[in-house]
Amino acid sequence: MKTDNRTDKRKTGDKGERRAARYLMLRGYRIIERNYTFGHKEVDLIARRGRTLAFVEVKTRKDDSILSGRYSVTSAKRHNIISAAKAYCMNHDASGMNIRFDIAEVSTKGSVNYIKSAYSEG
Repeated sequence: MKTDNRTDKRKTGDKGERRAARYLMLRGYRIIERNYTFGHKEVDLIARRGRTLAFVEVKTRKDDSILSGRYSVTSAKRHNIISAAKAYCMNHDASGMNIRFDIAEVSTKGSVNYIKSAYSEG
């Protein structure tokens, strides 16, 4: 039986996003949005703890993967996330919030390497 590689990747990605959300919630974050889109731009998770609003890109990889997830967040992807984050902040009164761009590297076995402030607007 032939499997659809895109479907398998999406299932793996969804599982990784759920694991990253759980990781954040256990650390006192509230998940505000999952798969927030603005046009063709998407942010996997938007999480809040206190006055911090974290825009999180989740990258799920097999444990034996050569390239860690953070290296697959290209400058174009970062630009898209920042654009979507700006739109979110404008539409959801984020004044006074500390904005952060994080990456959650999730292994298919469930471990999470969470990178706070992985990149910035500038």
